[in-house]
Amino acid sequence: MALSEVVAELKHMSHATTRRREGDRTLLAVLVLAGLVVASFLAFAFSITMGASNASIIDVISTMVGSGTDSALSSRDRIIIFDIRLPRAILGFLIGGGLAVSGAVMQGLFRNPLADPGLIGISAGASLGAVGMIVLGAGILMPVAQLFGIFALPIAAFIGGLATTIILYKVATRHGQTSIATMLLAGIAIGSLTLAATGLLIYMADDRQLRDLTFWSMGSLAGATWGKIAAAGPIIVLAMLPLPFMARGLNALTLGEAAAFHMGVAVQRLKNIAIVSVAAAVGASVAVSGGIGFIGIIVPHILRMAIGPDHRFLLPASALLGGSLLIIADVVARTIVSPAELPIGIITAGVGGPFFLWMLLRQRSRLSL
Repeated sequence: MALSEVVAELKHMSHATTRRREGDRTLLAVLVLAGLVVASFLAFAFSITMGASNASIIDVISTMVGSGTDSALSSRDRIIIFDIRLPRAILGFLIGGGLAVSGAVMQGLFRNPLADPGLIGISAGASLGAVGMIVLGAGILMPVAQLFGIFALPIAAFIGGLATTIILYKVATRHGQTSIATMLLAGIAIGSLTLAATGLLIYMADDRQLRDLTFWSMGSLAGATWGKIAAAGPIIVLAMLPLPFMARGLNALTLGEAAAFHMGVAVQRLKNIAIVSVAAAVGASVAVSGGIGFIGIIVPHILRMAIGPDHRFLLPASALLGGSLLIIADVVARTIVSPAELPIGIITAGVGGPFFLWMLLRQRSRLSL
């Protein structure tokens, strides 16, 4: 059989596999995407208006477009809405969307729904980079901190996440084949090593740094500012920009790397772009919010069950649902024990832990662990 016939047959198999898995869910996927856009706006409105301020979303919108009256928002409400809640909602949406899309990409890359930046050590590596900058930024890393300014922390977290991702991929891949069992076990080992290094840095920290690191490690959006958005937002957005163009390649990878290669997919380039993008998004997210787990594994799995595995729809849907869920989780975190505030990482872990256990029980027959 000629090479062109082999490629044509592989493409036919890919289309047939996609049709079987999707089950004519294209229309459903489009409707879900439209619904998620609406849900995102509602999540923003809920986040902005929920709390001590009595300002309504109509008052906020009127003030933003410049058509409100002088009494639409008081000076106190303006400060609460535009200096506290709005940056918090925007940062939460960026982080939630970045983590969810990163999880979807990792699951597509490793062809396993249990892959997640947090579970396989990428978040731990990013945390190590961020903690290293916090603790050593006034010492041996001071020139780096002065050079990059507000971008120093996201860059350090990105480098930590990227290094962890590369090590993980090298360990889990042999002869061009990635072992899922090795990936998960290597992720645990790498996470333990980075945790030990992080603990050593924490031991070296002073009292002020210890207080910062304690609350930072549990995950929170409490310190969201326009400055943090300026530092982390561009990195997350730039990291997400190439991912929609990877949908075809990720779909082809479901048939295996060899099949994807014969279908014209530049597999190694796809892997490189995916690794760098995920490391950048996770690193920037961890740098400004701390440890927020399970968003990257819950969101893609829910959407995959609803709209199918087609990454053309899965990636944008993950961004919208991940951002919306993290905004809602943040609202719960700051209101459930009001006037105090619960770290958002506790909320996501409390919900995500049981969900992951349920997923693991469903997948155990498919895993050789």
